[in-house]
Amino acid sequence: MTDRPCSGPLFDDGRDALAALLAAHADRWPEQADVADLFLRFLASHPAVFERSHGVGHFTGAAWLVSGDGVRVLLTHHRKLGRWLQLGGHADGDTDLARVALREAEEESGLAGLTVWPDIFDLDRHRIPARGSEPEHWHYDVRFVVRAGASESFVVGPESHDLAWRSIVDLVADAEIDRSIRRMAGRWLDRPLAIDG
Repeated sequence: MTDRPCSGPLFDDGRDALAALLAAHADRWPEQADVADLFLRFLASHPAVFERSHGVGHFTGAAWLVSGDGVRVLLTHHRKLGRWLQLGGHADGDTDLARVALREAEEESGLAGLTVWPDIFDLDRHRIPARGSEPEHWHYDVRFVVRAGASESFVVGPESHDLAWRSIVDLVADAEIDRSIRRMAGRWLDRPLAIDG
């Protein structure tokens, strides 16, 4: 990736850390270098990119919430979208998307004792269809690994039809599941041991 717009201080509102994480992600996972560049350009495009009021799109934080043994991931059957997805949600002005991912994982699962890894695990830009008075827009979803603690007993919240622990190995070949979930499952299984912290 060339001409990364994060070679020096860009922002004065705490977004430099995200720019650095995006650049590091492109180096760690070269197959996502173009996506990381797209996210970097979006980051520099407007001051309100962390606010859901930014009509064309906004950043969201998501959790690849893995079990303590690392062999299962907690997915939500999303109430609005009607699909099995990772936990996550809107930044609502918070530029620390790892913190957003952890907060959303805690709120949507009811699990305590979760820990978030500081590096980006996956990036996914996807279109959100118009719903009610909300127009169609883009989510720039920044995903982090979140690890479960001793308890894996979740509570289904109002944003979900259901939650379920799913085998990561099984997700790789599940044609019914979202393509980005399959990608993350494959990345988790192929990850270098060094990223386990």
